[in-house]
Amino acid sequence: MQQPRILIVDPAGPAGLPYDRLTARLQPLEVRVEPTLDTALETLARDAWDAAVIAARSGPGAEAVLAALRQADPQLPLVVIDPRPTVAAARACMRGGAGDYVGLADAETDLEDALVRLLAGARRRAGEEVLRRAVERPYGYEGFLGESPAMREVYSVIDRVAASSVDVLVTGETGTGKELVARALHARSRRAGGPFVPVDCGAIPESLMESELFGHERGAFTGADARRMGLVEFADGGTLFLDEVGELPLPLQAKLLRVLQERRVRRVGARQENAVDVRVVAATSRNVDEMLAAGGFRRDLFYRINVVRIDLPPLRDRGDDVCLLAEHFANKAARDMGRPAGGLSPDVYQVLKAYGWPGNVRELQNVVRRALAMTRTPMAGIDDLPDELVVAAGRAAPPAVGDGGFFARRADHMARFERQYLADLLTRHRGDVTAAAREAALPRGTLYRLMKGHALDAGTFRGKPTEEHV
Repeated sequence: MQQPRILIVDPAGPAGLPYDRLTARLQPLEVRVEPTLDTALETLARDAWDAAVIAARSGPGAEAVLAALRQADPQLPLVVIDPRPTVAAARACMRGGAGDYVGLADAETDLEDALVRLLAGARRRAGEEVLRRAVERPYGYEGFLGESPAMREVYSVIDRVAASSVDVLVTGETGTGKELVARALHARSRRAGGPFVPVDCGAIPESLMESELFGHERGAFTGADARRMGLVEFADGGTLFLDEVGELPLPLQAKLLRVLQERRVRRVGARQENAVDVRVVAATSRNVDEMLAAGGFRRDLFYRINVVRIDLPPLRDRGDDVCLLAEHFANKAARDMGRPAGGLSPDVYQVLKAYGWPGNVRELQNVVRRALAMTRTPMAGIDDLPDELVVAAGRAAPPAVGDGGFFARRADHMARFERQYLADLLTRHRGDVTAAAREAALPRGTLYRLMKGHALDAGTFRGKPTEEHV
């Protein structure tokens, strides 16, 4: 864990109080004593400090020192030691931003207690603030669900490596549950009591990414009006989950590699490095080999995070897990909506198994919730599924009977309807795609794509009469 650093403003200098005994009791702790407000402000601007102690002996009053330090770093925890404590002075200092007010007679004991309390509170507030800025995304489902051979292999790897501190790379298509794997690794590790910090590398603007990951000092750049702990530093003692790590720019990949190798992080604008103890679980939905070949991902960083690799199977390769997951999602959706647990009809399960699921588990969850929301019967049926899903499943499904079965006939009917509708629409508007799109309540681009799919050219309709002239 990072060693706390305490800045003390005491006109009497290091001999003012037995600060060495305080340091010994609160180890690891670094203490620096400055005799004047000016030198304290210079030190505060130059380095990062976790708390400040103001000894109100002479020079500017405690309230003036408080105001100056508060302006320099609004987040800095402050303690005042007063040789002549009074209730009025205590109230004034607390109103001015002091976290505690200590009398000189009891300074040695009370100051220790105050610093322990303020440092713990500062770390908790910093963690809460960082977590609010971290991108917390819904991650599919609660707990693993699936008994296919591919998923049993995933469970086996997690069980074998979770207790260690080795870094892990998780690969798989979007929606397969990569964050779920990272959370399982964290929960089963010795770090389970520490923080789990998820970072969506693709969602943070490139201009802010370095500050978000590594933190920054006050004044490091325009708008940096206070010191902030980065996500890497906040994950100290826990697990850092880097989702879509391939989206990191190359310069930041180099800095991340150094952090992982040295286990030390330097905030933007800082001179010193802080030690961090983190386990990294990285994930990507992109083809790693293609990224490496194209030079979009550093090979040395890849080798560093690819100590253990877990490849998540797409939902289409998980067999009957589709039905198991669909039933789970249906029951959960029914509870959320206050509906009886009627579930899904047998023909719905046939469609779900035949569909290719490009969005994987996340798409399945949304489809099932939609079906339960749309149905007017106790059990959701095929009519409650999106038409495009049913058509796509029908094209992929094997024929049920000699004439092609329900799915094939429905797909053929939909295709014939689309073509005839488009032809009639273009005929009425003499090939005017803008007018046709307006009547159909479709974007022009969508209408053009539909026309292309059915090999329809607007020019062939410009000479045809409208229905009124037939």
